[in-house]
Amino acid sequence: MKSIDVCLTPDLLHLHTIDNTIVVVTDIFRATSCMVTGLAYGVGSITPVATVEECFELQQKGYIAAAERNAMKVEGFDLDNSPFSYMDEDLVGANIAMTTTNGTLSITKAKTSAVKVLVGAFLNLGAIVNHLKSQPYDVLVLCAGWKGRVNLEDTLFAGALVDALKDEYIIGEDSALMAMRAYQQAQNDLLGYVANSSHVRRLQRLGIHKDIAYCLQRDLYDVVPVLRGSTLVNM
Repeated sequence: MKSIDVCLTPDLLHLHTIDNTIVVVTDIFRATSCMVTGLAYGVGSITPVATVEECFELQQKGYIAAAERNAMKVEGFDLDNSPFSYMDEDLVGANIAMTTTNGTLSITKAKTSAVKVLVGAFLNLGAIVNHLKSQPYDVLVLCAGWKGRVNLEDTLFAGALVDALKDEYIIGEDSALMAMRAYQQAQNDLLGYVANSSHVRRLQRLGIHKDIAYCLQRDLYDVVPVLRGSTLVNM
């Protein structure tokens, strides 16, 4: 039977064998929520890169470039890391290059040996669940965390995915069980559950309140971002 597991931070990814595995990368606040939103609103593609320098090189080649570090837009780039910035009609069909503190780094780490890399958020939870039910591979949810540390919102998404698939997959290690139980406690009030979390406090200091509530909404979009080569497109 297929198994599902959770890697709570990309710094632990080396402990997992993923060559027969679909990796679902999640960075709820806010990279993967931006990716899902952008593709739902008609963005043509998103190329995630690990470094600001790589993003700048793609900007020079004509990409619309989004760069974030420490939850703030990097000077000289076109887009920040708010999902609301990806709802612009001018971005329909556009090719976007993106680098973020945690999310894009996690994608670049996963793509080296995974069968497939998907991008997950609460915004497309149901679409990810439905796709995975049809797949023959194991699943690993890779939480982007914050600079190598575990964070609550990504863990809750991982738990939501494990909870939704627990009848289809064997639950792997304790990290998956912990994430699922945390989600089961939090599911009726996600916003309240994460209210004192480190990343929420970080975003609130920057005045980014509406992004927090938006990113915790479930099943707004029926999109499954998948990495094709080095580029994310809607499946």
